[in-house]
Amino acid sequence: MKIEHLAIWVSDIEEMRRFYEQYFNAKAGEKYVNPKKNFTSYFLSFEEGARLELMHKPEISVLKQDKEHLGYIHFAISVGSKEKVDALIAKLREDNYKITGEPRTTGDGYYESVVLDPEGNRIEITI
Repeated sequence: MKIEHLAIWVSDIEEMRRFYEQYFNAKAGEKYVNPKKNFTSYFLSFEEGARLELMHKPEISVLKQDKEHLGYIHFAISVGSKEKVDALIAKLREDNYKITGEPRTTGDGYYESVVLDPEGNRIEITI
């Protein structure tokens, strides 16, 4: 078995699509629009692994993500090397994205850093 895709509700689907395309080389499929349900979505594909589905419905409310909470809290994207983690974090910082976890080696040996996407979702950037 494998995880096929993860999905997140978003407020600005086009800004979120551009963010994942620009910084994580995601490739967006065709935009799905269901006017009857007032719903739009994109599936984003990466070089390998699970896809990410961005979904939008205007009536979905915002969850404050400024504190830890029960439920899904982050997903991780592997960029291949310590140098690539550092370079991507430097670029995201330069572009004014919030870095909530500075690059470090964790107690269990992972090299990672954490950034918030434009809507506050946590992304671990790892080797």
